[in-house]
Amino acid sequence: MGRVTAPNQVLPVPPADLPGTLGELRAAGHRHRHRTVKQELRDNLLARMRSGSDRFPGIVGYDDTVLPEVERALLAGHDMVLLGERGQGKTRLIRSLVALLDEWTPVIPGSVLNEHPMHPLTPASRALVAEAGDDLAVGWLHRSMRYGEKLATPDTSVGDLIGDVDPIRLAQGRTLGDPETIHFGLVPRTNRGIFAVNELPDLAERIQVALLNVLEERDIQVRGYQLRLPLDLFLVASANPEDYTNRGRIITPLKDRFGAEVRTHYPVDLELELALIRQEAELVAEVPEHVLEVLARFARAVRESPSVDPRSGVSARFAIAAAETVAAAALRRSGLLAAGPAAQGVRPEAPVARVGDAVSVTSTLRGKVEFESGEEGREIEILAHLLRTATAETFRARLAGLDLSGFTGLVAEGTAIETGELVSSAELLRQVGTVPGLAKALDRLGLGDAPTPEEAAAGIEFVLEGLHLTRRLGKDVTESGRTVYGGRG
Repeated sequence: MGRVTAPNQVLPVPPADLPGTLGELRAAGHRHRHRTVKQELRDNLLARMRSGSDRFPGIVGYDDTVLPEVERALLAGHDMVLLGERGQGKTRLIRSLVALLDEWTPVIPGSVLNEHPMHPLTPASRALVAEAGDDLAVGWLHRSMRYGEKLATPDTSVGDLIGDVDPIRLAQGRTLGDPETIHFGLVPRTNRGIFAVNELPDLAERIQVALLNVLEERDIQVRGYQLRLPLDLFLVASANPEDYTNRGRIITPLKDRFGAEVRTHYPVDLELELALIRQEAELVAEVPEHVLEVLARFARAVRESPSVDPRSGVSARFAIAAAETVAAAALRRSGLLAAGPAAQGVRPEAPVARVGDAVSVTSTLRGKVEFESGEEGREIEILAHLLRTATAETFRARLAGLDLSGFTGLVAEGTAIETGELVSSAELLRQVGTVPGLAKALDRLGLGDAPTPEEAAAGIEFVLEGLHLTRRLGKDVTESGRTVYGGRG
């Protein structure tokens, strides 16, 4: 695609105090002077550094690793390649660079190349400026329209990226060497902006050749005709390290023309993984912190598992989708319980996720994971084991050293506690009754002094599952899918 704008997006309206003619623009002086895109990015990045404002809003986990390298590339004026496995936020980071452009920039109205009124490129624009002089009308382009990107696919052509000869214009009598005969592609149409090529190794090698002049000489060639149109671009690409370094699918001269190569990565610690889930997941129900922690640990365990292909990676979207799936399971329970006969005259069940809701994740998200070839047929089994491991680790981290003998004593007396996807919080609390140590356990889980019945049920189920996983409680699953805790493991 070209510029990233939603179909019904309403673009901002330029402020009324912006100059309307070339004469007014000249009189405005320094504020609207012509600068290259790379000078603009450098100046605005330095201004944010000096003011202490957030340079890359919404980018989590890169403050001490990736972002300093990106900033050095921007300050040096280097085009760059972001190398990283899928789901590491490469595209998000690239798109965030748009915020470092000036909010509004002057253009010659109708110019396909977004030419600056003080720096026209094409013969037609130069003639227009010479004819109108200071009375030339000035248009204003918002920074959101100065970004273009293309997902590299095998069917991408030179015409898509650079342009092609327009036969209709040739038929009108123009010559092949005339820029007016060219239908410009995405790259020149993003002149004076940022252009991104996602998954660059997937671009056919003969098409990659077309980018050589753009990156070094800053001009373009169309069907052998060299147009001396000095493009003003910041070019950034993304690639998977395996494709970039091993398959050799990026031609050497193109790699050489990128000034900076920046490696991205998955969140380096658990807190950053959690922060990313909280920021990105669109949750339709309440998901307690301990459940989010289980999912974050689960995603990290899947990445580190020897059964998973490390070259493909496990996207950050895996943990985000897991949180959204668990929230959806809680909302489903709430809706089904509201329709049941036991719900008559009873307080409606609020949607709050429990650790048992995470079981569905192993089947719905297995398609997001690339397993080693020898693990075929064991995918769900592997994910279920890793989920149990993540739950046990969270249990130890949250409840270590806490006296939970009240729970083990309860089932030792012969009481069986039944829970499951469609067991209401009221039913679960009725089975448990008053348990010594429950309040302290709920407090450790961050559920507060006065949790709702649904939050308390989520905490109780987590404690029971944790005791089972640490071999202090027995557990059975009934034919109807309900889980029964009871007896010694």
